[in-house]
Amino acid sequence: MARWLPRMADLTRFCQKLNRVKTLEDDMMETSFNRCLSTIDLTLLGIGGMVGSGLYVLTGTVAKEIAGPAVIVSFIIAGFASLLAALCYAEFGARVPKTGSAYMFTYVSVGEIWAFLIGWNVLLEYMIGGAAVARAWSGYLDSIFNHKIKNFTETHVGTWQVPFLARYPDFLAAAILLIATAFISFGAKVSSWLNHVFSAISMGVILFILIMGFILAQPKNWSAQEGGFAPYGLSGIMAGTATCFYAFVGFDVIAASSEEARNPQRAVPRAIAFSLGLATGAYILVSVVLTLMVPWHTLDPDSALADAFYRRGYAWAGFLVAAGSICAMNTVLLSNLFSLPRIVYAMAEDGLFFQVFSRVHPRTQVPVVGIVVFGLLMALLALVFDLEALVQFLSIGTLLAYTFVAASIIVLRFQQQKVNAPAPAADVRPIPESREGPSAGELKEYESFSDKLQLVDRDKSKEHREPGQLKASFEPYLEFLSDFYPGEVVTVAVVTLMVSAICLCSILVFGNTHLHLPTWSYSLLLVLFSLGFLLSLLLIWAHEQQHGTQTFQIPLVPLSPALSILLNIYLMLKLSYMTWLRFAVWLLLGLLVYFGYGIWHSKENLREPRPQRVSARYVVFPSGSLEERVQAVQPSSQPAAALPDTDTEDCKR
Repeated sequence: MARWLPRMADLTRFCQKLNRVKTLEDDMMETSFNRCLSTIDLTLLGIGGMVGSGLYVLTGTVAKEIAGPAVIVSFIIAGFASLLAALCYAEFGARVPKTGSAYMFTYVSVGEIWAFLIGWNVLLEYMIGGAAVARAWSGYLDSIFNHKIKNFTETHVGTWQVPFLARYPDFLAAAILLIATAFISFGAKVSSWLNHVFSAISMGVILFILIMGFILAQPKNWSAQEGGFAPYGLSGIMAGTATCFYAFVGFDVIAASSEEARNPQRAVPRAIAFSLGLATGAYILVSVVLTLMVPWHTLDPDSALADAFYRRGYAWAGFLVAAGSICAMNTVLLSNLFSLPRIVYAMAEDGLFFQVFSRVHPRTQVPVVGIVVFGLLMALLALVFDLEALVQFLSIGTLLAYTFVAASIIVLRFQQQKVNAPAPAADVRPIPESREGPSAGELKEYESFSDKLQLVDRDKSKEHREPGQLKASFEPYLEFLSDFYPGEVVTVAVVTLMVSAICLCSILVFGNTHLHLPTWSYSLLLVLFSLGFLLSLLLIWAHEQQHGTQTFQIPLVPLSPALSILLNIYLMLKLSYMTWLRFAVWLLLGLLVYFGYGIWHSKENLREPRPQRVSARYVVFPSGSLEERVQAVQPSSQPAAALPDTDTEDCKR
């Protein structure tokens, strides 16, 4: 029976496979894509991904049903919360200017299986998001023509009464997706130019709304007679924040486009900052004018802006608002279709997804196979499926990606910078001593495995410490942590921090409602998990981190990423159980793809060193002598022959 159980060594090797990280090239600017996008191009892509139909619908819905005029405060808090996640993306996009966004960032710092699952979820997120926006675009245009398109389809094609399918096929939504797919396949420059046109029209309409809105503003609409500024109190403001947070999820298109940026080290952080700032400003100002034009409790949630202008006697302005809404939805469609094939390309290029999607067209320099295939899939979703039940799935995929990117920032910041210096395995040379020579009693040991030389015993007396090592000021109090390899304690602390955040948020969300905890246990658990979160944060901060890099770095690490992790987990736990159930089913499908294809075709799997017959160890003593021990590695079935030690000889090279 025990013969069929896996050995501990096999389990260890299997876990190492799952958590192996991506090896980056020496020249990360080398790419098959066309580096043609400027900072302005990336900024407009980000604005197009964030300022969509939510500006015309979400503001009115949150103002009337959740927060009242205090929706302004909700957008301010949501914008700040989104900034924490956006800064993490900005640092990664500048340091790793490769396409793939959250998938790539997780792969280079956390591990392979986690990166695949993030990419797998983002893939579905973009498909459902693009199809949902296409259906919203179709419905908005149809409403302008008094639903003639819908009535014609139901009369001549018929209706369906099947679960998970739409009431009728939406040919208009499928058509707009196919047209957008055709334009995206022409190249990044064509896509960027088209996004410029729609973004310019959308921003022009927003400017018109703001000017006319402030002219028609009536401050009495915030007075106590109309319910006051915050009729739903602090709870309404925070509930509105959770809803408004999803209005800012489109900035990751900038990180996904970093491999096509001319100067990603500078363009990506600037584009993310500019686009998020402009989008936040647009949402706040539109909320101000909307709640000042008409009383908040009389708003129409479906078409708040158009209805507000109509009630103030400017019915013609409704057509401008409709034009701006359609152009804004076009930019969101382009953003989804632009990002999705590039993330699939990154996964296929690494061997984790089917290789056909890694093909880049030689003339347009875009992953045309991925664009066409996933454009068709998106059109099929919009044509026949009922997407309202699946739209909430978008939230959990986005929040999970934000969580892993924030954790990846902490892990990467406290890791030693990796330098690829491949050398033949047989040519093993000891590192030459410094001019001053080793100090008395100093022992340095170097081991050669393939192309790696790693320092085993570190000189603790040096003032300069490597990233991941304990800070000198904390060493007298935490000396037992000095024996770990650099970054090991930080990795364990990050895991502990995430577990503490999950437990803390679970108590906050379910403690009084589902768990019905008494007050004393509720308070005790909050204190315990809060202490676990803070102690993990303090333990991470007690270690050295990377400094002096040439690219953008998020400030206040590890505090900023930790707050982002806490917020994202809290919002994920606020989602419905059906969303979690669908998420679990999709994860199981992803694991089937990974273990059936990805783990075997991964390029990191091909890079793994094969077992060597001989291992060499060099020990450099203070006297400068070199002792070499060579021990043959015998198969387990044969008795190992005892080999005598070789004589110590001086190393003269």
